[in-house]
Amino acid sequence: MTAPLPLVFDAPRRGMPPRHLADLDADGRRAAMVELGLPKFRADQIARQYYGRLQADPAAMTDLPAAVRDTIAGALFPPLLTPVRHIACDSGETRKTLWRAGDGTLLESVLMRYPDRATLCISSQAGCGMACPFCATGQGGLNRNLSTAEIVDQVRAAAADLRDGAVPGGAGRLSNIVFMGMGEPLANYKRVVNAVRRIVSPAPDGLGISQRNVVVSTVGLAPAIRKLADEGLSVTLAVSLHTPDDELRDTLVPVNNRWPVAEVLDAARYYADKTGRRISVEYALIRDINDHPWRAEMLGAKLHKALGSRVHVNVIPLNPTPGSKWDASPKPVEREFVRRVEAQGVPCTVRDTRGQEIAAACGQLAAEG
Repeated sequence: MTAPLPLVFDAPRRGMPPRHLADLDADGRRAAMVELGLPKFRADQIARQYYGRLQADPAAMTDLPAAVRDTIAGALFPPLLTPVRHIACDSGETRKTLWRAGDGTLLESVLMRYPDRATLCISSQAGCGMACPFCATGQGGLNRNLSTAEIVDQVRAAAADLRDGAVPGGAGRLSNIVFMGMGEPLANYKRVVNAVRRIVSPAPDGLGISQRNVVVSTVGLAPAIRKLADEGLSVTLAVSLHTPDDELRDTLVPVNNRWPVAEVLDAARYYADKTGRRISVEYALIRDINDHPWRAEMLGAKLHKALGSRVHVNVIPLNPTPGSKWDASPKPVEREFVRRVEAQGVPCTVRDTRGQEIAAACGQLAAEG
């Protein structure tokens, strides 16, 4: 049996970048102006440039006096993320970006354009410490947490590229954010919650993306799910369950040794009760591992009992990763699995697996330079 994982919601600031504007709330921005000997109203002025105009270079903030732009750049705009390369597929509508942070840390985000929306899958950690054996990110281990600003700037950069027509399909607007890139978001709790607030607040406090279009994913850190429920947010919670029985989940999702299925579902019910939002359950379907008919029936029954109508299952055909011994279930098995979950009264759909050929799909992000 895999040893239980340590309870770590917020690791130390090892390797974190210097303070950035996006790390600060409104009070913090005004305090920073006082530190710099500038009038407080400059705080909102700078924030409107960053969040409203998506401008991250103070030299281009023409409503600021030229004499203070270098000062502001040095104090609040340290180098955060530099794009190493973009790789695209789906006629350019799916684009993976490899980023290099100021300390050399590598991470990835994935932008996906659809006819009715544009979704960005962002990372909250460089690597991941959850050690799920079917996930390339988990197999690489955890490098470090990302700062609030490093998370937010993935979103600002993608929003700017869409607005400016730098992504095939013409000028557009970023509408959806999913915390399903590298890392376990709730293991970097404080910075992720701060980033969510920056993402959903209107300018000058944030990027103004609807909370209902933001998804925070977790493998099941039950205490953190409950804590998130009490934050006063209404983002969608996605629980990566992958099997309804503890015996198998102890292996597929090692954190299950600490918080078993029943405890995770109890926390998910608390989240649904507090926020009024439906829970999304993610289920990577793996051939001959977790795709059995009886597991589908158990999954549907447990979810219906715990959450009633406030749950939806997202079946994800397993995406191949280098050296993996597992692969996706055959389509007939997948269809039967979905049918049996739905027979228990739980809606179940199969996710569109975009980006597989560029290693940009779920579980494939490895940030190799």
